[in-house]
Amino acid sequence: FEQDVLRRSAEVPVVIDFWAEWCGPCRQLSPVLERLAREANGEWVLAKIDVDSNPNIASAFGVQGIPAVHAFRNGREVARFVGALPEPQVLQWLEQLGPTPADLAVEEARALEEGGDPHRAAEEYRRALAHEPARADAAAGLARVELAVRTASVNEDELRARAEKDPSDVDAATALADLEFARGDVDPAIDRLIAVIRATDGDAREQTRRRLVELLETLPVDDARALRARRELANALY
Repeated sequence: FEQDVLRRSAEVPVVIDFWAEWCGPCRQLSPVLERLAREANGEWVLAKIDVDSNPNIASAFGVQGIPAVHAFRNGREVARFVGALPEPQVLQWLEQLGPTPADLAVEEARALEEGGDPHRAAEEYRRALAHEPARADAAAGLARVELAVRTASVNEDELRARAEKDPSDVDAATALADLEFARGDVDPAIDRLIAVIRATDGDAREQTRRRLVELLETLPVDDARALRARRELANALY
């Protein structure tokens, strides 16, 4: 459940109402939250957890008293309160779920990316990361548009000839891996960069490692290919 909440909160804020049948204040607060959720028309969603039926979930979220209400946005908790607040205070509390500067920057970046302007999209993704350095969707977006910029005008035949002639040619290998990644040939790109990391040291190895990490940012964190690449990278380095 915890992972479902975090994933869902990347799309829309999630409010969790922790309650129990015997809890009088819960019976006052829960109908208010349910009505406000309906009136929100999808701007945020409500999840209800009966703490008696789900004690492990309540414990995982650090619930010590009920009613307890926790809000999640972009994979992290952003607000909580305990007790049956009056509706005006609940409404004031819900205002925290509105878009942040980072949210707005990511929204603008995605529009620019879809509109074919990766340079300006990169600026907006960087703006989002300046507000929220740990923001995964902004980091992935930045890696994606930077990849688009790098692969916009390269000669694949020339790069492939250079890479085949000298497997330790880091510039050729990383540029070719960019192209492969961009068109979905992820595994060959990973194998290429891992091979260069194994064959080089010093600055060349570090340059290749950084490029591989940048490319992996474009994949979901639980992508099997990314997990394999990180394992092989660790083996190659240590």
